[in-house]
Amino acid sequence: MSAVARMSAAETAHYDVVVIGAGVAGLYQVYRLREAGFKVKAFEAGSAVGGTWYWNRYPGARFDSEAEIYQYWFSKDMYAQWKPTERFPAQPETEAWLNHVADLHDLRKHYSFSTRVTAAHYDETAKRWTVNTDQGDTVTAQFFVSCGGMLSAPLENRFPGQVTFKGRVFHTARWPKEAIDFTGKTVGVVGTGATGIQVIQTIAPMVGQLKAFVRTPQYIIPMNNPKYSEADWAKKSEGFEALKARVQSTFSGFEYDFANGSWHDHTPEQRRAIYEHYWKDGSLALWLSGFPEVFSEEEASKDISAFVREKMSERLNHDPDLIAKLVPQDSDYGFGTHRVPLESKYLETYLRPNVTVVDCRESAIERVVPNGVQMKNGTVHEVDILILATGFDAGTGALTRIDIRGRGGRSLKDDWGRDIRTAMGLGVHGYPNLFTTAAPLAPSAALCNMTTCLQQQVDWISDCLIALRAKGKNEIEATKEFEDAWVKHHDETANATLIVKTDSWYMGSNIEGKPRRLLSYCGGVGVYRGKCEEVAAKGYEGFAIS
Repeated sequence: MSAVARMSAAETAHYDVVVIGAGVAGLYQVYRLREAGFKVKAFEAGSAVGGTWYWNRYPGARFDSEAEIYQYWFSKDMYAQWKPTERFPAQPETEAWLNHVADLHDLRKHYSFSTRVTAAHYDETAKRWTVNTDQGDTVTAQFFVSCGGMLSAPLENRFPGQVTFKGRVFHTARWPKEAIDFTGKTVGVVGTGATGIQVIQTIAPMVGQLKAFVRTPQYIIPMNNPKYSEADWAKKSEGFEALKARVQSTFSGFEYDFANGSWHDHTPEQRRAIYEHYWKDGSLALWLSGFPEVFSEEEASKDISAFVREKMSERLNHDPDLIAKLVPQDSDYGFGTHRVPLESKYLETYLRPNVTVVDCRESAIERVVPNGVQMKNGTVHEVDILILATGFDAGTGALTRIDIRGRGGRSLKDDWGRDIRTAMGLGVHGYPNLFTTAAPLAPSAALCNMTTCLQQQVDWISDCLIALRAKGKNEIEATKEFEDAWVKHHDETANATLIVKTDSWYMGSNIEGKPRRLLSYCGGVGVYRGKCEEVAAKGYEGFAIS
């Protein structure tokens, strides 16, 4: 690599701000800081921009936020320029969009790509962060901003014996750029969350045999994904300002919101009609704009769960064996307390003669052996290719995989290993001049259209840095009292829901030993935004500034 592109290991460069990540949040954070006149340096582990949409290029990858709201809101012209081809575009189109944004605003020049930050230590005397990378870079900055993503730390080595497997192993979040030939192969897919579902429904027609290892059945919603013409997009662009305002005030950062009143104010027939309406819409609206009681009351949860189970059973031709393995039972958990995937003929995939369900509740995976997957009962399922859709260390993993040290050398990994705490998901007591996006205890950790929430956090952070500069201040840190109050409010809000009663990555349950706490603030995107604005309006009340 040229001397221009890479600082020598012996050289230390100094910046106002170091940013991690080149996804939705990272690109916008670099843009905002650059436009405000800060000297900014950004690092990205991937070889190009895209974040989630760079790494997750597995077969069938696409987002489930509508194209018209999975957008940047700082430029109406840019919004109108990019013309999505469908309601829920696939990964290649989304990656191309983020590359377009980076090129349009000349953001790449601020980045070192293929570079992973390994350590960030705060110097209390200099009031600066020293940041090191795996490429030998050492830089300092007054502020350190993580835009590493809430689902960016994949769980790759999940089973003993993976290194002995003679075939190829892929984790969906580290999918290679070259095409994989599945023709005639026996392929095993481990995991049936949103990602596993997309993979299974996509590759089943390509493979010789597919074995889906299913542990936790998922409630699903069939995706309705019409094509968009340029005329369609021109019409949507006309509503840019109204849509921008709308997504900032709804519960989930989507265009839709709870608009049907109380579940209790409707007859069973009326509720059924509302469920049917949203089911046909083919979006996440059934989950995020039906009735709020679905999240908090057992009776409402059981009602909508029964509706979705009925719809799923119909699509499985009422096959009792498939229903038992693929449809959540009443005693499992309620609709919407897990992440709800959108899918395209996923259930019908299991009616194919070349697709087999391996029930991991009947006998769990014990290890990977050279020729396949061995279950605890001794059965070995032979496969040529093994695909791991095994999830992430969500919310915390992007930062705990970096050696981050705050006051007195305290370790963020150790602190979060004991108790996952933040101040509004924007900072952590004990770590001055550290700002976070997509971190725990904010909506962006799970329960939000990501572009809505990430931009809100980037704007708050950027405005804060601008205000500090204007006042000639050098250091900002969340107080313990403010963090304590936010954690208390977060937990009270979470504990009023059914989400906390369900084991899922939302609760950190997929990581052995991870402290149990709902990772995402569930008080609503509009409510959270209001609280953030109130803190800023009061001179960043709750943050010690010097």
